[in-house]
Amino acid sequence: MEFRRLGRSDVRIAPLVLGCNVFGWNVDEPTSQRILDAFVDAGFNAIDTSDSYSRWVPGHAGGESETIIGNWLEASGKRDKIVLATKVGEDMGEGRSLRKDYILRECEASLRRLKTDRIDLYQTHFDDEVTPVAETMEAYAALIKVGKVRVIGASNVAPQRLKASLEASKTLGLPRYETLQPLYNLSDRNEFESGYAALCRQENISVIPYYGLAAGFLSGKYRAPADADRNPARASRLKKYLDGRGTLILKALDDVAARHKALPAQVALAWLIGRVTAPIASATSLAQLDEITKAPRIKLTADDLAGLDRVSAS
Repeated sequence: MEFRRLGRSDVRIAPLVLGCNVFGWNVDEPTSQRILDAFVDAGFNAIDTSDSYSRWVPGHAGGESETIIGNWLEASGKRDKIVLATKVGEDMGEGRSLRKDYILRECEASLRRLKTDRIDLYQTHFDDEVTPVAETMEAYAALIKVGKVRVIGASNVAPQRLKASLEASKTLGLPRYETLQPLYNLSDRNEFESGYAALCRQENISVIPYYGLAAGFLSGKYRAPADADRNPARASRLKKYLDGRGTLILKALDDVAARHKALPAQVALAWLIGRVTAPIASATSLAQLDEITKAPRIKLTADDLAGLDRVSAS
C-alpha cells in the first residue's frame, strides 16, 4: 500500500483515514474499539477525531470520541502503529477560539483524554476569524517545540486566512499548516477546487477531505427523500443532494461500480483517492469498515474518471 507524506513533514499515512466522529455518538465504545482494531489490522494507520466530538448530542460535553480512542490506545498498545489526528477551535462551552492560551489548554485536555504524550496531526477545526493568525501559529509552535504535537493542519479556514497563516509562519520562522481538511467529494467540488486547490498545490499542502461520501449520499443508499428520512441525524444534509445532478452522479457511480464489481461508496472514495492525499470516511460497523477499506484497491480507468468528472462538474 502506498503511504503518502503529510506536506513537508516526515509523517506518512495510508490513502484512507478513519473518521471517528461517530464514536460515542451512534457507535458505542465496544464497537468503536473493534472498528479501530480492524482498521489498523487491515494495514491503515491514520485516525481523525476532534475535541468537540460529540458535543452536539444531548447530554454530551465533547471529548467522547477522544476518550474512546484513548481507552483503546491504552488497552491495545497500538499507539505507535497509528497517526493520531485531532482538532481544536470548535466551541467547547466558551465559543470558537484560536487564542494561544486556549489552544495550549485544550491540547492538554485532548492529551489526557487520548492517554498519549503526543498528537501527530493537530488541526484548527474552525477559525475564530478574530485571533491574529500569528498568535495561533505561535501556540502551535510552542506545542511542537516541546514534542506534544508533530504536525499542524487546518480545516474550516477561509482561503484568505489560510494564506495569511502560511505567510505568518514564513515571516516569523514558525511551523506552518502542512495539511488542509476541507469539504470535498464527488458531489461537493466547487468550494475546494475554486478556492483552495491551487494554493495547496503551490504550497505542497496535503489534502485530507471530510465527508468523503457526502454524509452517506454517495453510498447510493439514499435516492429519495423517504430514504433520507430514515436517517434523521443526516436527513436535512442528505436531501440537498437529491436533485437532478445527484441522480446523474448516482447513475454514473452505479455504472462504474458494476464494471469493477464494487459498491458506489468504494468508487466514490477511489475517485477521491486519486485526487487527494487521503479522504476521511467513517464506519458504524465492521461491515461498513470492510466496504470502505477496499476502496484503495480499485483502479479507475480514464473512461471511468471522465464519466464521473462530467456528471459531477459544477
